Amino acid sequence: MKKNANSQEHSTSSLTGCQEAGTIKCSGWTGSGGGSAGGASSGGSAIIFCAPSGSGKSTIINSLMPHEELNLAFSVSATTRPPRDQEQHGVEYLFMSPEEFREHIAADDFIEYEEVYEDRYYGTLKAQVEKQLAEGQNVIFDVDVHGGMRLKDYFGDRALSLFIQPPSIEELRRRLEGRGTDAPEVIQQRLDRAAYELSFAPRFDQIVVNDNLETAKADAYTVICDFLGPTPHPPL
Repeated sequence: MKKNANSQEHSTSSLTGCQEAGTIKCSGWTGSGGGSAGGASSGGSAIIFCAPSGSGKSTIINSLMPHEELNLAFSVSATTRPPRDQEQHGVEYLFMSPEEFREHIAADDFIEYEEVYEDRYYGTLKAQVEKQLAEGQNVIFDVDVHGGMRLKDYFGDRALSLFIQPPSIEELRRRLEGRGTDAPEVIQQRLDRAAYELSFAPRFDQIVVNDNLETAKADAYTVICDFLGPTPHPPL
């Protein structure tokens, strides 16, 4: 089921009730073919995911990755943090020193970047992503709302931006509390952040409301298939 995103407010106050399970809302995007699956000669597309913490974004993304017909690959971001365990340069991340990272900033090599705290940077290098797209990969980005909008501005019609939305702030609180990993003050910080992020939802191409996880997974798959163009739709 699809609705125009402009047909109702997407403020925090409008999210106090339970919305229809798995609803997909359109934000002025008409679909059909930002790119092509399977590495067509036109190159790949960018698939941008954003969501408040606890919305199920990572679970939805991970459910999509095994679908070979979508030819998805994660973007390989640059970071100044040291490798963990078996992480390899050029596979999980492009590892570099803070000095190297700042040289790339000065050279305007990044589409977007963020300094999480002093000398701990993460960013998306233009050359790395363009290389993946040229190889025909449809590149998945898991970023915050500001990074998502910068990526969409950069790629334009080559990108599909999706916002994974919880059915309500109350439900989001329940999910965060159910994790049992955060102190009450941390949960409140996440909820305050979520209220801010939700205000950006109408600026995304598609909003998938995760009221029912399996339905939301299927909705995200369908939206991406429609964007990429004709491709097989095997059972989920």
